[in-house]
Amino acid sequence: MDTTQRTDQQTPAERRRRELLEAADRVVLRDGPRASMNAIAAEAGITKPILYRHFGDKGGLYAALAKRHTDALLDSLRAALDAPADRRERVEATLDTYLSAIEARPQVYRFLMHPADETQSDQSFDVGKHSAPLLRRMGEELAQVIGERLDLGPGGQQLARVWGHGIVGMMHAAGDWWLGERPCSRAELVRSLADLLWGRLAAAGDKVGGPGF
Repeated sequence: MDTTQRTDQQTPAERRRRELLEAADRVVLRDGPRASMNAIAAEAGITKPILYRHFGDKGGLYAALAKRHTDALLDSLRAALDAPADRRERVEATLDTYLSAIEARPQVYRFLMHPADETQSDQSFDVGKHSAPLLRRMGEELAQVIGERLDLGPGGQQLARVWGHGIVGMMHAAGDWWLGERPCSRAELVRSLADLLWGRLAAAGDKVGGPGF
């Protein structure tokens, strides 16, 4: 379903909320983790109390932006996992999809995953409190894919969850380090991470009747 069709089906309140999120996105792209409610309200051409009316507080706005970007990222990761390629290529494509997303919009990534500095007026906002559920959601989504596609034997569902959360944690930690220091190319990082994962992933068979991994 394309954006125009979705927009036509939205209520006025939903359209207004989408417009405010788009204004917030523009500020985040410019200011990163220093994006403030004052700047977002100004970008949207409204007062801060009106912004609070729609989202409650910065935590509510953060949650709405996080869902917007996480939904888009998960769609891209699913597409990489479903691509017509062999397993190693799909593993590398999935890692690259995550890394290319944070590379393309580093300010959005930093807003979602890093607290602002001490000079920000919204310094009481606890980013860590809100970012942890995003990583958990991604871990559960990946665990579901692994559990549906790989035959992991007895205790497979628990192992799928261990792998799902472990892989997401690895991608997040390695990607955060790489985005900050750029010690190697993205392709080199993808290959190195895929090498680390490949042992058990290569050995596990596809689940009978499943879509394959």
